Amino acid sequence: MTEIVLMSDPKIAAIPVKDCNEPLLDVRRQDPFPVDTREQDDAGAFAYVREGVLNRLLDARELLPDGVRLLFIEGYRPPAVQRFYFERYAERLRNDNPGWPSEQVRAAASRFVSPPEIAPHSAGAAVDVTLVAADGRELDMGTPVDAGPEVSEGACYTAARNISSEARGNRQILTEALTAAGMVNYPTEWWHWSYGDRYWALATGVGHAIYGPRELG
Repeated sequence: MTEIVLMSDPKIAAIPVKDCNEPLLDVRRQDPFPVDTREQDDAGAFAYVREGVLNRLLDARELLPDGVRLLFIEGYRPPAVQRFYFERYAERLRNDNPGWPSEQVRAAASRFVSPPEIAPHSAGAAVDVTLVAADGRELDMGTPVDAGPEVSEGACYTAARNISSEARGNRQILTEALTAAGMVNYPTEWWHWSYGDRYWALATGVGHAIYGPRELG
């Protein structure tokens, strides 16, 4: 998949889901890597991912250079929360661009927040991660995690060139480790990686997703 396919693309929604019913696991109980609290919610849902995703994060951890660690920021996101995020961002885009038709708003919103019906986070299939040094200091990745395309002037795109050489190098380290572990990146967000969802299925050529949206309880 060479061109950027957005989450709003009908090709994504057309991919069938055959959920394997793998459990959602709390990464805080595995102690595999540091867990950030910036996206922490009252239920602790942010720290859950599917078992297969956790296993691949563990694999990626072993592929990082000495002195570099993964920082887990957010995994599972309940469908209702995902819908709220998407609709809030879409509304902001509509207000800023009153001439845009609804499909343009949907496509632009999906650069930063996935449409709720196909959202990898709501399937427990996606994680937002970054890199830290051994002392816990976050490495320069070019933008903060969750820096939107408007605010960052597109620097949030994984292959963006308007970032420093150090940041490009750190993104390459992250990309090599997670790709080797079997995960795929959403190219508009350097921090967003997934396995088992519809986007992963399209990127890898698999015929169906193995994780679909679900409730935590």
